[in-house]
Amino acid sequence: MKVGIIGSGFVGATAAYAIVMRGVAREIVLVDLDTRRAQAEADDIMHAVPFAHPAEVRAGGYAELRGSKLVVLTAGVNQKPGESRLELLERNAAIFRTIVPELLEHAPEAVMLVATNPVDAMTHLVLGLARALGHPEARILGSGTTLDTARFRSILGRRIGIDAQHIHAYVLGEHGDSEVFNWSQVSVSGIPLAAFSCDACPGSVGAEDRAGIERSVRGAANQIIEGKHATYYGIGSALARIAEVILQDQRAVLTVCGPLPRLPGFEDIEGLTLSLPNLVGGSGIMSTFAPSLDAGERAALLSSGAVIRTAVEGLLEGQIAR
Repeated sequence: MKVGIIGSGFVGATAAYAIVMRGVAREIVLVDLDTRRAQAEADDIMHAVPFAHPAEVRAGGYAELRGSKLVVLTAGVNQKPGESRLELLERNAAIFRTIVPELLEHAPEAVMLVATNPVDAMTHLVLGLARALGHPEARILGSGTTLDTARFRSILGRRIGIDAQHIHAYVLGEHGDSEVFNWSQVSVSGIPLAAFSCDACPGSVGAEDRAGIERSVRGAANQIIEGKHATYYGIGSALARIAEVILQDQRAVLTVCGPLPRLPGFEDIEGLTLSLPNLVGGSGIMSTFAPSLDAGERAALLSSGAVIRTAVEGLLEGQIAR
């Protein structure tokens, strides 16, 4: 299987490395305006191949994306000091308006996975651009709250002393401050969190604990950036996991983001691009599930959708679902 990655900065290169470590692609092509950086990253990752799984990692142009099953979009600019979210969105949107037509010209059959922030709005933009060029919507998705969900499970697991892989919990809505923690449906090895009891586990999860966990998840990126200036291991691994699901048609449920279909009770945010539990397979998003929410979570999800609507309003010149 062939994977293209547009953008060979920290996130793109780490995603490529994680894909090699997981052994889910036989060929990876890094595309970047900075061709020296792309070549250096490809060479460095290629030198790790003997310690992992057989793969060919190389730099190339858009033409080398031909035949890719999946293309990951990580290209973009970082937020400048004092720059608003909307200004960042506008600058990255300008970049994507150049990238997407090139991508569709050379790899029209590829699934497109967007990782560039703000990811919900950027995925919405890609959907609009691709729709205008006749590309199927189902083959376009964003990383959404996949990383937030992993952070939630990791921090909660550490709190109660249970391996995160045995915790079922989702973060929904925007990948940002308005994200929604679906506490009402959290379970530990199939046991609802409210009923979970374990003599060997060190911690409980009361109301104050929940608030603290939410703060930790929402503040994780800022805390990491303060210490090392960028986050890339978590999101790189998340992208590699999504790639694995798509390339192997695993039909896994992930909180990637895509256009919200008509779901009972969610009419106010229909058509917006946000994260819900989605069935993901070889063709991208196959189905979207209406999550079970309590009243507070439902109101929070509608508010999160409103945040996304504000971010993308006018960006696609009238193509936004209203």
